[in-house]
Amino acid sequence: MGLIVEEGLDDDILVPPPNFSLVEDGIFRSSFPQPSNFGFLQTLNLRSIIYLCPEPYPQENLEFLRSKNIRLFQFGIEGKTELPASIPKDTVMEALKVLIDVRNHPVLIHCKRGKHRTGCLVGCLRKLQNWCLSSVFEEYQRFAGAKSRATDLRFIEMFDVLCLRQCLYSIIYQYQGYGSKRRLLYREENLQKPQVTSV
Repeated sequence: MGLIVEEGLDDDILVPPPNFSLVEDGIFRSSFPQPSNFGFLQTLNLRSIIYLCPEPYPQENLEFLRSKNIRLFQFGIEGKTELPASIPKDTVMEALKVLIDVRNHPVLIHCKRGKHRTGCLVGCLRKLQNWCLSSVFEEYQRFAGAKSRATDLRFIEMFDVLCLRQCLYSIIYQYQGYGSKRRLLYREENLQKPQVTSV
């Protein structure tokens, strides 16, 4: 009898992916979710996942997304490189457009380990939110740890949020019933369709 009770308890344990964290209301970040994390992800009521790797999404993960009606946005950014040109600015810009569209929230951003590529995208979001650079860097380094990359920090520093201005002209502030919190939403007529992987 004792063993059955213990097994039941194990079934109720929710395991978040490594490097999981809340970024902002409706925005989460993590490393690559494994099947053992699916129960936890289910509690987030995700609408979307932003996946920042070029490799195909595993079939088991695709089936989970399909069963929960979660959209997958894939932006293939190569990892494991220290080259200054390794992070494509245009790809990060497209990922940011998906990220700030409240219709995709709640959204989870992830790459392999939730450190470099995810850290760059979150860092660019923070610049858009007018965070000071030292706070942006501190957040990046908290997740990257000893594997912090100077090229990533340089990319975040040089990323021009003003180049999002065209996109921002087509965005309205919409109150979603959460008190006085402002949310960003594209106007339908100006929405550019991002590349979405069918699940």
